[in-house]
Amino acid sequence: MHERPRTDLAIRYALRRAGAALIIAALGGAAYADEPPLMLARDGFFYVNGKPTAVNDREYISGQMYVEVRIPANKTKPYPIIMVHGGTMSGTNFTGTPDGREGWAQYFVRQGYAVYVVDQPGRGRSGYVAAVYGPDRNVERGNSASRFVAQEKFNLWPQAHLHSQWPGSGEPDDDSTMQLAAGQLPAIGSFARQQLLNRDALVALLDKIGPSILLVHSQAGAFGWPVADARPELVKAILAIEPNGPPFYSIEFVGAPTWFKQGPTGLAYGITSVPLTYVPPVNDPADLAIVVQEKPDAPDLARCYAQKEPARQLPNLQKMPILVLTAEASYHAPYDHCTVKYLQQAGVKPTFIRLADLGIHGNSHVMMLEKNNKEIAVVIAKWMEKTLSGEH
Repeated sequence: MHERPRTDLAIRYALRRAGAALIIAALGGAAYADEPPLMLARDGFFYVNGKPTAVNDREYISGQMYVEVRIPANKTKPYPIIMVHGGTMSGTNFTGTPDGREGWAQYFVRQGYAVYVVDQPGRGRSGYVAAVYGPDRNVERGNSASRFVAQEKFNLWPQAHLHSQWPGSGEPDDDSTMQLAAGQLPAIGSFARQQLLNRDALVALLDKIGPSILLVHSQAGAFGWPVADARPELVKAILAIEPNGPPFYSIEFVGAPTWFKQGPTGLAYGITSVPLTYVPPVNDPADLAIVVQEKPDAPDLARCYAQKEPARQLPNLQKMPILVLTAEASYHAPYDHCTVKYLQQAGVKPTFIRLADLGIHGNSHVMMLEKNNKEIAVVIAKWMEKTLSGEH
């Protein structure tokens, strides 16, 4: 592991009260002023799962995952949290916000958790080997505008107009909008390849650091299930923050009055494209007989796909507590319940929290970047405290 010279002792010297104001000013002023110095025992990084790969008689490293680690000086929680970002993004989703506030990584470190933040293979600091990963792809910035920055102006799904938590105006030239756009990165074009690479890298990370809590956002939801399936004894809980979905078929948003259109097959094994341990076994995705609801659970929700009864079970995912968390205004609001219902049908017992039911309103899909990101982190922390209080 490579470590920066930011041990607990060094930080305490560097952030003596006499100099703290100057450091705060340099980092962005008022955005940091209400937080005390972050006391760390270790702040560093390492890589997992890198393997030599021969391409045209030359050797490269591929499959590697960059892992950033923060260990609090006062570590009071037994299990670290692994934070895995979603599509087009990087680990910076968890280490700050577009308007300069602290992210979920710092929040949970302050709560006594060790935190490991990754960049997916082929993304950001994890490097890209085109001969191994294939062509890359990127999204034009209009996708972010309609999906979370200014979704209320596009109104593509029934809940979109409820959005109110973006930390800026949402205009294309607004500083927060530009900060987000600047941080979006090219990714491996094949989502199926991404899932395999991330599964293997996250399994290698678990094997290295031991029992952990797995926090997955958006696209990374499809990675979390096969990781937990492969290492059920090491995944102590899954925090599925609007995980990739819904089961089987993607959804396209077309606006009122139709709102939803069925897209292509996205998750052949129900909640992922990677084989899972089903009982009875599934040797091929075609083994999963599926049915669709005749009508949705509510007018503003999408119809769900499910297994035809009797449903195959997911025994390994029954071994750890799972939280599925959904924001009020997100494009996931119309369909995250389908993922929950699919898990339940397979014998899994997830906790489903809709933030609006707790009085937390107006959030989009990137809730960890929005104005009330800390309020949402508190919800997650309380769930973990309650659920894992007897786990040691």
